[in-house]
Amino acid sequence: MHIDLDAAQAWERLRASRWNPPGRADTGSRRKTYAAALEQAEQTFQAAATVGTATRPMQVFYGLSQAGRAIAAAAVTLKGEDWNLDSHAIKATGFHLPFPDIEIRTDPPGTKGSFVKVSEVLDSPVWEKDPVRLEDMWDLLPPNLRYPLTTRDRLTPLYTDEVGVGTHDHSLLSVPVCNIPDRVIDAGTREALADFLASYPAVAQHESYVTTRALSLGSEAPPEYSRYDHGGGEMTINWQMPQGAGTGFDGLATGAERLAHLRAMTRSYRGDRYFLPVLPPMKRELHPLMAWWAVLYALSMLSRYQPAAWGTLINVDNSKYAVPIERLLEVGINHLPVLIADAITEVST
Repeated sequence: MHIDLDAAQAWERLRASRWNPPGRADTGSRRKTYAAALEQAEQTFQAAATVGTATRPMQVFYGLSQAGRAIAAAAVTLKGEDWNLDSHAIKATGFHLPFPDIEIRTDPPGTKGSFVKVSEVLDSPVWEKDPVRLEDMWDLLPPNLRYPLTTRDRLTPLYTDEVGVGTHDHSLLSVPVCNIPDRVIDAGTREALADFLASYPAVAQHESYVTTRALSLGSEAPPEYSRYDHGGGEMTINWQMPQGAGTGFDGLATGAERLAHLRAMTRSYRGDRYFLPVLPPMKRELHPLMAWWAVLYALSMLSRYQPAAWGTLINVDNSKYAVPIERLLEVGINHLPVLIADAITEVST
């Protein structure tokens, strides 16, 4: 197990912030909590890198949980004692069910538990009575694109390339939307694409997209996809710019305006941009850090309270989930420090 360069740099960022903490963590108890929580988070992640899969979920989750206390301490929107977290505020049940069907719920909005408060400052939803399946939460993590838990239809993040925005003036925002699944491409119809994009509100609000050269069909021509060798594909989609944009040449939107619009519709993940789906019963997209939080919480509870079942799941000789779980935990150690550092910047400015 090694810590990649991005993770090492993120820990340097976090350590460098502690002498002059950001946001509301600059004085008093919030400052002390910010520094102590980040120290505990870093040491817990370091410990996680030295152990095996049998106990790693607990270290990675509690490292993230402690970092959540630093995020709350720095958050400019949390006033009074609202930053002082008092419980997990998330629950995992159904450990008797198949691994993908484990159920995850949260406490109600407005409560002071970690998951709820950190979600609040990151503008991420919580849900209560209706559970979200572990598999559906698993699929929200970009690194899991090539590691499905089952053969069910999936809703995964759709990558887009900011470079495609360009610097020239234009009336539309046009970018490639990647990782369209084979089931949509194979169907080949506008209806199949519309049904799929209904789970991605930001993409569903598009103005148009590139179609095939079936000119005789006019506006009803089917979508044009570029397939990947490893499965799935991409397409170019266009959006109207918001009212008020158009400060460039001849009133067209500038590259900076179009980039800002793209960033408003997507979430950042280690410097990349993704369109995210909305999972029922949620009303908006889940922040990637909170998707990690939910998955790791479920794994940590399973490993801690159901050790025999966990041991069976991670046995590479008998479990199809063993390698995906191993990879997820290794990736988490490397990706989460970057997401934590970015989240602190996000909530403190």
